[in-house]
Amino acid sequence: MGLGAFPDVGLQQARDKASDARKLCKDGIDPVEARKAERAKALLANARIVTFNQCAKAYIAAHRAGWRNAKHAMQWTSTLETYVSPIFGTLPVQAIDLSFVTKVLEPIWSTKPETASRVRGRIEAVLDWAKVRGYRTGDNPARWRGHLDHLLPARTKVRKVKHHAALPYREIGVFMLALRERHALAARALEFAILTAARTSEVINARWDEIDLRAKTWTVPAERMKAGREHRVPLSDAAIGILDHMQTIRQNDHVFPGERSAALSTMAFLMLLRRMDRDDLTAHGFRSTFSTWAAECTNFPREVVEAALAHVVGDATEQAYQRGDVFEKRRKLMVAWATYCAKSPQSGSVIDLKAKVSA
Repeated sequence: MGLGAFPDVGLQQARDKASDARKLCKDGIDPVEARKAERAKALLANARIVTFNQCAKAYIAAHRAGWRNAKHAMQWTSTLETYVSPIFGTLPVQAIDLSFVTKVLEPIWSTKPETASRVRGRIEAVLDWAKVRGYRTGDNPARWRGHLDHLLPARTKVRKVKHHAALPYREIGVFMLALRERHALAARALEFAILTAARTSEVINARWDEIDLRAKTWTVPAERMKAGREHRVPLSDAAIGILDHMQTIRQNDHVFPGERSAALSTMAFLMLLRRMDRDDLTAHGFRSTFSTWAAECTNFPREVVEAALAHVVGDATEQAYQRGDVFEKRRKLMVAWATYCAKSPQSGSVIDLKAKVSA
C-alpha cells in the first residue's frame, strides 16, 4: 500500500499512516478499500455542494412556466442578484444560516420594506426548494412566523401602507366630463377602464377577438388576469360606444393601439393624468372609486362587486362551491355605474356618453 511520495509525505507522516493502516488490518478492515471508500465519500460530498445562486437559478427555471409573465421571473432574478448574491450567493446552500439572512435584510428592512419583504420570501422559497432536493437540512432561517418576526418589525409597522390615489366617487362625473374633452387615444382607454372597473394591463392589452359586441361582453383570458382565471366583463352602452369609436380607427388586433407599438404603453394613463393636472390620481385608483360607490350608493351584494373587480373571495372551500360569476347581476351593476359616471355635476342629468364619444 502506497503512503505517498517523498518529499510530499515526510518520514514521520509515513510512519503515522503505516501505523493507522496496521490498526485497520488488526480490526479486519482492508486499508486500501477503506481509503477508496473515504475518497468516494469526499467526492460525493463535493458533488452535493450547491451554491445558493445555483439553487435560485434552478428554482426560477422550475417555476417560470407557472408565473403569469416573464416580468415576474425578471423581478426574482433582479432582486436576488442585487441583494442576496453579494452576501451569500456563492456559498453552499447548506451553509446559509440566520446571520447571513439578517445581513441581507436588516440594511433594507426599514428603508425599502416592500422590497425587503419580497427578498425574504424569495430566500425562504429557494431554501425550502433546496431542502426538498436534498441540498440542505435543518430549519429555514428565512421563515417569518415564529422566527424572523421576533427580530424584525412587521412590514406594515415600518411604513404605513400607501394605497393607490383614488378619486372620491362624488367627483367622477366632473372627471369623466373632462376626460371626454380629451381626444387622445389614451383618454378613450382610461374611460373604458373606468367604465369596466378593469386593471390597466387588462385594458391596454385588450384585443378585438376578446370582444363580443352583439353580446356586449369582453372576455379577458386567464393568462392576462391577476388571479389566473378567465374573466367576463359585461359592457354597458357607454363602453360599447367607446368600442364603436375605436373600430372606426382600428389599426391592429389591439383595441387601443400604441403609436410606436401594437398596444398602448403602460405609462399612457400616468402621462394622461399628468397632462390633466391630476398627479394626485392613479388609474388603478378608479377601481377603488367604483368599489366605494358600490358600497355606499347601491344595494348590490359584496360578492357581486368583488366579482366585478375580478377579486378572489373566500377560501378554497367557498370558491369550490361558488363557481358562477354572477354575470347578469354584474351587468346591472355596470349599467348603474355607467349611469352614475354620466351624471352632469351641475344638473344631475345624464349625458349621452355614446354620442359624446362618437362626436
